[in-house]
Amino acid sequence: MRLLTTVAALRCYLTKRCSENKLIAASENLLVDEMTDWHQTALGLVPTMGSLHQGHLSLIQRARQENSTVIVSIFVNPLQFAPNEDYQSYPRTLEQDQQLCEQAGVDAIFAPTPGEIAVPQKSIQEQESTVTQVIPPSAMITNLCGHSRLGHFQGVATIITKLFNLVQPDRAYFGQKDSQQLAIIKRLVADLNLPVEIVACPTVREASGLALSSRNQYLTATAKEQAAVLYRGLQRAEAAFQAGDRDRSKLIAVVQQEVAMVSTVLVEYIELVEPTTLMSLEKVEEEGMVAIAARLGSTRLIDNTILRDRQPIIAIDGPAGAGKSTVARQVAANLNLVYLDSGAMYRAVTWLVLQMNIAIDDECAIAELTSQCKIELSPTQDLQSTVRVWINGTDVTQAIRTIEVTSKVSAIAAQSAVRQALVKQQQSWGKKGGLVAEGRDIGTHVFPDAEVKIFLTASVSERARRRQQDFNKQGQPEVSLEQMERDIAERDWKDSTRKVSPLQKAADAIEVQTDGLNVFEVTAQIVNYYQQRLSQW
Repeated sequence: MRLLTTVAALRCYLTKRCSENKLIAASENLLVDEMTDWHQTALGLVPTMGSLHQGHLSLIQRARQENSTVIVSIFVNPLQFAPNEDYQSYPRTLEQDQQLCEQAGVDAIFAPTPGEIAVPQKSIQEQESTVTQVIPPSAMITNLCGHSRLGHFQGVATIITKLFNLVQPDRAYFGQKDSQQLAIIKRLVADLNLPVEIVACPTVREASGLALSSRNQYLTATAKEQAAVLYRGLQRAEAAFQAGDRDRSKLIAVVQQEVAMVSTVLVEYIELVEPTTLMSLEKVEEEGMVAIAARLGSTRLIDNTILRDRQPIIAIDGPAGAGKSTVARQVAANLNLVYLDSGAMYRAVTWLVLQMNIAIDDECAIAELTSQCKIELSPTQDLQSTVRVWINGTDVTQAIRTIEVTSKVSAIAAQSAVRQALVKQQQSWGKKGGLVAEGRDIGTHVFPDAEVKIFLTASVSERARRRQQDFNKQGQPEVSLEQMERDIAERDWKDSTRKVSPLQKAADAIEVQTDGLNVFEVTAQIVNYYQQRLSQW
């Protein structure tokens, strides 16, 4: 692991990393142009202010799973502290942080001084006329923590933009605990067209429910016990929401009642907002967030919970040929949910690329084509048939199942522009919930908040046998079982090592091994698990 403290060292490291990847690609007989289909180029950034704890380590772990290179930035940003806040006393534990990062498999730490990245050691308010600022929409920075921390989110946005420009990551990882910061950074990336994927990770908590924070070390053991009342208040709001309460006044009141039981906790705010825009809500229609900020002595703490008024989502991931689409269709029918065939969407784009005679590696042309195409899915009454698929008004239900499309779809799905366009459409369909979705990265990236996650798998030999049977039924040209196995093994490798959302089992997914089971037995397992979970909600 390298400790980089200067911009020059960081840029040298990134340049060397790029060169090494090209050499590795050459040794693996890969073309440089194919590197975009190979996750060895992926760079993950975890921005922190140091004083690392288990919450930070969970972000690093997620980044380690999804990227070949992980950089952690450690920078106590003076621009986000008001003159009366704890900038000078904020915990700085670089030596300990280095040890934790090395143990977690971090490749490099970027820990510059303020002067090194042209950041004055004063707050934004004190430097308004001399510092280039990134100012998020006023509606997002003047409510919640913005009430009492004037200039804070300008400072956050300014330094995050600097870090993105310096490191140029493919993905950056942030915790849900800092929900206002997360929403603002997502908006920043969207508005400034920054080529980085923002990955939101769940809040990590102590056994009491207290959200982990670097500032928790200011608290005594007794104060930590008292601070856990914030989470209990949020749990009360969740329970009220599940019981049918949707109005702002009722949801906030139950939090207030709980927190009031600990007199040492001084509430700064309890608010109900829309999680993406942070606009105040009078009633939760689809999704809301209850956010709280409070003080124990001089220590300021924040927390939040997301409330979703939607039916559950079942996300079924797994390798190619594991039977995801067949099982998902059956599960949806059994539970009277909507079946979202994401694989058919990627196949439809692949079919269109082939129809337009666009080279598979012409990512620019494919990006333009995908951004302009319109895909429609329509369920069928026959469980044995596929979902009907249209692209730009053409029914391609059968055309997308050919060997030619099957052999190219993995390469198309690996391209970031294709994924971004299709994921955006899938997520819009998922806002209401009540669907069963399947695909390589449905539970890890498309619907990371799905209520039920299944990782459906089978051995290579079993998947090859099933694929050969399918081809025979469709009247496709005969392919030997050995060739099928080689093709599936190669696709497994490509899918699990790709740069864009590599195939992996979500941490909270249930694995279902399907060798020796028929589709009805697999479906029954998933339906039973769903119904057990439903009884617990």
